[in-house]
Amino acid sequence: MIKIGSSEYIWLGVAIEGAESKRILGFSVSKEQNMLIAEQFISKLVKTYGPHPVSTDGGTWYPSPACRFLKLKHHLHSFYQKSTIERTVQYIKDRTESFDDYFPCKRKKCKLKHVRKWFNLFT
Repeated sequence: MIKIGSSEYIWLGVAIEGAESKRILGFSVSKEQNMLIAEQFISKLVKTYGPHPVSTDGGTWYPSPACRFLKLKHHLHSFYQKSTIERTVQYIKDRTESFDDYFPCKRKKCKLKHVRKWFNLFT
């Protein structure tokens, strides 16, 4: 989760190619996190890059059921991979929050369009 605006928290999902390359393959910005959103996010990645195994750190908010639904292998990161990827994701979150600090959306019921556009440029 990251803070956008003065008090709103959003979910930022990031797909990274691997612990070594840290190449960002895709991202998802949403106001909620559930299996449907995770499945849509992974589906877009599968359409772009083809089916590949999905690795996570085992958090309950990750899309293990979505992987089963999409018939993708799911496995857990090693401790080293997990720490490397978590540092990368934290860097991404910090940069995104900093962007919003300087260019906050002043609209009520913001659709997060400014965050998505910035993130497209960032990746």
